[in-house]
Amino acid sequence: AWRSVEGSCDLSSGINAEYGDDSQQYCNMVVEIPRWTNAKMEICKEEPLNPIKQDVKKGKLRFVNNVFPYHGYIWNYGAIPQTWEDPAHVDENTKAKGDNDPLDAIEIGSGVSKRGEIKQVKILGVIAMIDEGETDWKIVCIDRNDPLAEQMNDITDVEKVMPGYLEATRDWFRIYKFPTGKPMNEFAFNGEWKDKAFAERVIKETNEYWKVLVNNKGVADDVATKNTSVQNSNALITVDEATQILNSQPVAAAAAAVEASTQNQVFVKRTIPENVCC
Repeated sequence: AWRSVEGSCDLSSGINAEYGDDSQQYCNMVVEIPRWTNAKMEICKEEPLNPIKQDVKKGKLRFVNNVFPYHGYIWNYGAIPQTWEDPAHVDENTKAKGDNDPLDAIEIGSGVSKRGEIKQVKILGVIAMIDEGETDWKIVCIDRNDPLAEQMNDITDVEKVMPGYLEATRDWFRIYKFPTGKPMNEFAFNGEWKDKAFAERVIKETNEYWKVLVNNKGVADDVATKNTSVQNSNALITVDEATQILNSQPVAAAAAAVEASTQNQVFVKRTIPENVCC
């Protein structure tokens, strides 16, 4: 799983992916990127205990552009613990391999979360993005304590309660890399949003891939699976050993200057119409 442990997100520790509560109605989500921010933060699966770090491309910190009419990320963005999109598995629906990451989650509630926060969320649906030829599921969910949570129990409820939000979300994912010279992203199922039951099947399937990952050596050598709570896992370590890893890290430096381009708007001509653009 991906879990906040003294500032890190222990990829293999005991946050239950399938349920975050005794009633088995909610999942846990680790927040990587708060709503309205631009820094591309993500759980670093290659480093021990998997800290949340800003992505770096070609030696530069990565920020997403403000593609009109949006500013930064338009939801709280993060990951579902104890899931892994296996890069050796070709999904029967998308016909593409997994992206070697935990499942991404977009939390659509009204609040702005904190980086590293662990939220209990209600699963509502999923969309299958194809990112540079890889399957990249996006789980749609809402904080169980959000004022709108009681009104939404499946993906169709989102359009009723928050009209236009799903179209805006698909549009955002389609175009957000385009200003950096990348092609627009595509979607399986012709961009159709799949329902809660489908999303839960995706979570359960990727949870099984995660179990294989953490319980067996050599499944993915580029993924650090050291953890303190998954008994009988291949890389189980003690709390003292984990503390030593944390204490060996450099002292936090002053925050880097915010990329000036994050204050600018970028305009992209859509090639596929979304209702949000009409």
